[in-house]
Amino acid sequence: MKASAHLEIRQGQTLVPYREALAEMTTRNAAVADGSACELIWLLEHPPVYTAGTSAAADELLDSRFDVVEAGRGGRYTYHGPGQRVGYLVLDLGKRARDVRGFVYAVEGWVIETLRDFGVESWRADGRVGIWTRGPEGREAKIGAIGIRIRRWVTMHGFSVNLAPDLRHFGGIVPCGIEDYGVTSLAAIGISVAPDEWDRALLARTDAFLARLEPGGSATKDLP
Repeated sequence: MKASAHLEIRQGQTLVPYREALAEMTTRNAAVADGSACELIWLLEHPPVYTAGTSAAADELLDSRFDVVEAGRGGRYTYHGPGQRVGYLVLDLGKRARDVRGFVYAVEGWVIETLRDFGVESWRADGRVGIWTRGPEGREAKIGAIGIRIRRWVTMHGFSVNLAPDLRHFGGIVPCGIEDYGVTSLAAIGISVAPDEWDRALLARTDAFLARLEPGGSATKDLP
């Protein structure tokens, strides 16, 4: 999908500091809400950082080896860093279906379907936020995270997918508050996907993703 007058699609090629991205996203959120800017889908990567959601517990930060930033999104601690593709979504649900659960479900489905394009079966798990698959040892492990904030019916934050990050960096936190499951990546399960390859596959499904967000758009139903 190409950008339009109503939607900007931005693909970052260099690492963007998390605080810088958060400030820009916050400004864009307000501008979309007041009608002075178009919506935004922003794909990028960050230098290593731990971010704390509104439900983050102090004892889930095990080792503050990297900068720790309060993100303002829902959820708990997560890690961002090189090799992990992040998608920030500043979308106006006020002009679409005002359905928070449906929006989250649609974002999850967008990631799951894109992973399938690379031969990876992934899924949602009851009671565990995020996208899950089988790690190299066959155990269930997290490959993608979801974190959303909505202000004046305009979304912020979005998702992250582990293409080839240093998985040891997740060891400084209890990722998303879940201790009993590991974290994996496409590289860890033997699949090499460059950021531009991921972006192309994901953006090819943008129209279908946005259609889910329209009234009657079946946001909570999976597409074939």
